[in-house]
Amino acid sequence: MKKNIFSSYMTGIKDQSHGEGFSKILSYFFPEFVTAVILYSLPLLIDARWIAHLQSTSAYATLGITNTLLHSIIKIAEGLSVGTIVMTGQLNGRGEVKQVGRAVINAFWTTVIVGLVVSTALYFGAYHLYEWYRLPDAMIVLGVPFLKVRAIGIFFTFVYFALIGFMRGIKDTKTPMMIFIVGCILFLFFDYALIFGAFGFPALGLMGSAIASVIQSVIMCVLALYYVMRNKALAQYQIHFFSAFTSTKSIWELCKLSVPVVIDKAALSWSYVWLGYCLAPMGTCVLASFSVVKDLERFALLPAIAFAQVITLLVSNDYGKRDWEGIKTNCKKIIFMSSISVLSILYLCSLWPSDIIKMFDFKGEFTVFAAKMFPAVSILAFFDVLQLILAGALRGAANVQTVMWTRLLVCAGFFAPLSYYVSRIDTPHILIKCILVYSCLYIGNAVMGLLYIRRFRAEAWKNKTIEVDA
Repeated sequence: MKKNIFSSYMTGIKDQSHGEGFSKILSYFFPEFVTAVILYSLPLLIDARWIAHLQSTSAYATLGITNTLLHSIIKIAEGLSVGTIVMTGQLNGRGEVKQVGRAVINAFWTTVIVGLVVSTALYFGAYHLYEWYRLPDAMIVLGVPFLKVRAIGIFFTFVYFALIGFMRGIKDTKTPMMIFIVGCILFLFFDYALIFGAFGFPALGLMGSAIASVIQSVIMCVLALYYVMRNKALAQYQIHFFSAFTSTKSIWELCKLSVPVVIDKAALSWSYVWLGYCLAPMGTCVLASFSVVKDLERFALLPAIAFAQVITLLVSNDYGKRDWEGIKTNCKKIIFMSSISVLSILYLCSLWPSDIIKMFDFKGEFTVFAAKMFPAVSILAFFDVLQLILAGALRGAANVQTVMWTRLLVCAGFFAPLSYYVSRIDTPHILIKCILVYSCLYIGNAVMGLLYIRRFRAEAWKNKTIEVDA
């Protein structure tokens, strides 16, 4: 007879005989956390503050809206990377090292092709994307050339994510961390130099930020390629990038794993794009408030994002060994640690929201509005933590279609119509309407979390297998 959810959760946290210990989990977590800080938050927050120094609310809002859009695009690269993690992780867990190498080659070239298509579409579709957003003309004029330059860097982002997926699949989280650190340092140097015209560089303002991101992506791509090709410890995998696709079955398995992940990550990340669409008619200051609140909450969610990567690589390797109790115990421990971390950060940020937001609003045009908005929507952030961790675990168990259909149906069938309906309410209380629109996202996350729990408490999630030609 199964225990109730709470009893099972508490037992799992205390379990020392199954899964990894807290110290071992944290040894995987810290490199991933540093990576998440660098990839999703720190450089973006510093970049936003430097753009805020230009004292143009239009430029700041344009940066925020564009970063939201590109975040959803990067999630496509992440989806392909997760497919690589799951495939290489399960094969590595079974000790089939040569098949790991074959899987990496196929994943690499598949990702390169997808990245080229996405980058090209962004470059030539920049104007139409901003027009769809219904942005003010001033933001469109700033945004189109900015997005075209950023589109070039997106291609290289896809390439290095393919390589990082392989590293994570073999439980190497430290090398990706080092690559991201180098990329972050280079970005911050060129970002400051090109925005303000320091160190002999031209002062390019918002465009300087775009060029700096391209430099960062190119360098990270080169470093990842060099590491995989020249590291003698990886020679056992026999990775030869300039060979042709090695196996149609391997490519098909990658697609079966990656496409659902791409769709589920895109569905959730495009929810933020949809929020921007719903809020756009309310004006530039509302969009700027949305941007800063989103960035602060993304900062608070960094521990959960890092733990989600950890649970994926742990589950994928344990799945190859059929260690079912270890998988469940690791999930419970990671949900516990990520919840404590995220809620602590949100609480501290909610104590002084005005002081924090002022760092991004030198003219004081949206600080009061955003400071009232942030604590109200942060109350529901726990639901995002729960669904992030459980989604990562299900991906590691190759249950990618479960995550895909759950996110797609909840986002398209529940969140999108509900948030659109709320945004159309005719009321003079703009702040209340913004909070209600934003809260629709977290309510959707709560529904996802409940569906994932139901999946794990059944037995069908154990029946997925990975196949690659010998």
